[in-house]
Amino acid sequence: MRLNIPNLLTWLRIILIPVFAILFYLPDGWLAMATANAAATAIFAVAAFTDWLDGYLARALNQTSAFGAFLDPVADKLMVAAALILLVALGRVDALIALIIIGREITISALREWMAEIGQRKSIAVSFVGKIKTTTQMAAIVLLLYHGKIGGVVDAQLLGTLLIFAAAALTLWSMVYYLKLALPHLAGGE
Repeated sequence: MRLNIPNLLTWLRIILIPVFAILFYLPDGWLAMATANAAATAIFAVAAFTDWLDGYLARALNQTSAFGAFLDPVADKLMVAAALILLVALGRVDALIALIIIGREITISALREWMAEIGQRKSIAVSFVGKIKTTTQMAAIVLLLYHGKIGGVVDAQLLGTLLIFAAAALTLWSMVYYLKLALPHLAGGE
């Protein structure tokens, strides 16, 4: 494993997962809920930004690696799953929505792994709908973690709920899209 800036950013994203989760499990009185919400939001937003940044830097600095290509999506899935589980526990996201999103991530990860095994990974490369799904999902999670009023006007919970429902719909759409791309290989029994 070669340590470079993109891989270090990916490791940072993984390290930040328990940091933002712990904020909601501190003993009563250590941190006001509004403070925990704001801190968790900031940490998750930084982690989400590093998701984009590590990919950009890997390409810009010509520091792509097989290990980075493996670790980056694992870090993303861990980060999103941890946030969704916390949000379900906090009563801010319906468990069915979390199951749809996490289930899709596991399914598509397994599909990509299988497609790589048969030499067809590029057949199901990240699509535009996948990028929109990810952006919508990350924005929703940030808003749901924040949970308060933004500027005293915008209800972050309501807006986050609308976006997480949109993300779930995009999640299903993108899963169907990827499965359709893989179908010729699945039907061929390769």
